[in-house]
Amino acid sequence: MRAHEAGALHAEGYGAPPWLARPDDVNALVPALWPTGATRGPSGVLTVAGLDVAALAAEHGTPAYVLDEADFRGRATAFRDAFDAAFADACGGADVYYAAKAFTCTAVARWLREDGLRYDGCTSGELAVAQRAGMPGGDLLFHGNNKSVPEIERAVAAGVGRIVIDSLTEVDRVADAARRAGVRQGVMVRVTVGVEAHTHSYIATAHEDQKFGLSLTGGGAAAAVAAVLARPELELRGLHSHIGSQIFDVAGFEVAARRLLGLHAAVAAEHGAVLPEIDLGGGFGVAYTATQRPLPPRELAEGMAAVVTSACRDLGVDVPRVSIEPGRAIAGPSTFTLYTVGTVKDVELDGGARRRYVAVDGGMSDNVRTALYDADYSATLASRSSGAEPVLARVVGKHCESGDVVVKDEFLPDDVAPGDLLAVPGTGAYCRSMASQYNHVPRPPVVAVRDGRARVLVRRETEDDVLALDVG
Repeated sequence: MRAHEAGALHAEGYGAPPWLARPDDVNALVPALWPTGATRGPSGVLTVAGLDVAALAAEHGTPAYVLDEADFRGRATAFRDAFDAAFADACGGADVYYAAKAFTCTAVARWLREDGLRYDGCTSGELAVAQRAGMPGGDLLFHGNNKSVPEIERAVAAGVGRIVIDSLTEVDRVADAARRAGVRQGVMVRVTVGVEAHTHSYIATAHEDQKFGLSLTGGGAAAAVAAVLARPELELRGLHSHIGSQIFDVAGFEVAARRLLGLHAAVAAEHGAVLPEIDLGGGFGVAYTATQRPLPPRELAEGMAAVVTSACRDLGVDVPRVSIEPGRAIAGPSTFTLYTVGTVKDVELDGGARRRYVAVDGGMSDNVRTALYDADYSATLASRSSGAEPVLARVVGKHCESGDVVVKDEFLPDDVAPGDLLAVPGTGAYCRSMASQYNHVPRPPVVAVRDGRARVLVRRETEDDVLALDVG
């Protein structure tokens, strides 16, 4: 957030950012920001998969996360098909693990199982969702930089196909759990390859100074490989890398893949172990504003296949089976958050400009990313169309924090008023997953829409739910 010790009105650049253009039509939807089933009906009401948001609000209340099921599943299968086709000749195809941290629930995990994707979890709770949905253990990948012994034991007992080793400590931890269970556990070693994605520092995960993985340059990754190979209870399936999030090209993956495959080749040369797999992680970006241009899955897949095959050719090694881990790129655009406007007020800015503050019935408890990552979002008037002029607006929440901002900068119609519905697109990833009960506000439901029908995937919390753990 732009800030100044004397107050927000003194902050440099206060006002509309350079990238935010005044719209010619304030009612227009930017297709890249919305689920494929989103449109405006004849009366101007936002409609998704044949159901208008006024009907959704009347039945399910606001705020609510509205998920276009066909869009979600279409994006998932697009990644599955694109990567399988791109790597078919090189290594027989590719595996797509959905990153559950973006958003998961039983229905989503069941969709993934039905549509032939795999599942990447990083806590016991995320594994529990996959188990409830009947996801086969061999299709599960288990991450985490500090897995507890009970979590590891649960993963081993569930038959998780691959546990990602994130520290030297975990080598013995996983091996001992496998020995107690009487199984040979498949593992991968997570390598920090020294590639820093051009993204927010909190979501860049492959540079050296951070908590994930084992250093390639510092020798930690090589030591972990040797330690895994020394434990007969472990089967080293391959190496893993993840360079960050909100990535819009394949350039970073090229450097990461070449460095990871260099270690892959070294393992074969030094230990005689030809590892069958390599995991290049996820982090594929989505559009939160009209300025962002994510690559479609086919272009990503073909670009990454070219990188991997070229690197293997240069190293003189066969191409291992490749896997990736999209989460945001599948879940993010499939969902928008529906709010009701509560209050509207104007604030005079420097130079005679003004900003309109539009307060909604949710906020940082259902979308903390704006406050946490300085994330940008868009918004639209959803319950009707408007012929009013666009005005610069900031969509804020109901919480007792000045940083409770949902959309920092947006042009909304001048006649937005209490009772109107607003929709914020691109909230399918990390919004419900990171939601809280701040100020004792119950978390919103997740409502899936398909073919003109809605069903609740995750119900709205009640005050009884909020108080359920309060034993005082």
